[in-house]
Formats: sequence, C-alpha cells, structure tokens
Amino acid sequence: QEQRNKKLVKKILKVGVRIKKQEARSKKQELVGKTFVLTGGLESVSRDEAKARIRELGGDISESVSKKTSYVVAGSNPGSKLAKAKQFGVNTINEREFLKLIS
Repeated sequence: QEQRNKKLVKKILKVGVRIKKQEARSKKQELVGKTFVLTGGLESVSRDEAKARIRELGGDISESVSKKTSYVVAGSNPGSKLAKAKQFGVNTINEREFLKLIS
C-alpha cells in the first residue's frame, strides 16, 4: 500500500528477481487455539520439525507450562515441565500420541 514499498518492489522486479507465491498453508487447522510445550527428547522427529508441524496446524508453542497449556508432549527424560503439567492438571501425551495428533 505504501508508495516507498511499491517503488522498492518495482526496483527488485526490474533487476530480475521473481516473486513466487507462498505455498498454501495446510488447510487442516486442527490445533487452532491449542498451546503445546515440548519436554524431553523426541526420537521420531526433531524438536524444530515438531514445532513447525504444530504451527502448520494452527497451534502455538510455549517454553513453559501454565494452566493455559493444552498439551505437554513428554519425550525421553522429560524433566520438571512434566511435573508442573501434572500439578496444573494439563494433558500430557507421549511421542506416539503426539505423532498421531499431528498426522
């Protein structure tokens, strides 16, 4: 909308840069409104891959457990986040359950 941005885009296109349309995000937004905390090691997917998949499905990631957390995904050696989830009554799922949820 801004004139300076329009000029910049014209310059970029003039020098040969081609803009691709962004791939459509997953139409399945099954995790909208859900917040996940990952704790412990995951064996089947990297932590970054798990976070990306959650976001792709509309979910959010948090680094700390609160009463507003929807799920704590507990991998191997989960640590204190799992205990805090139990204290707050937050749903805890293992890696197998998590993979089922995001597939």
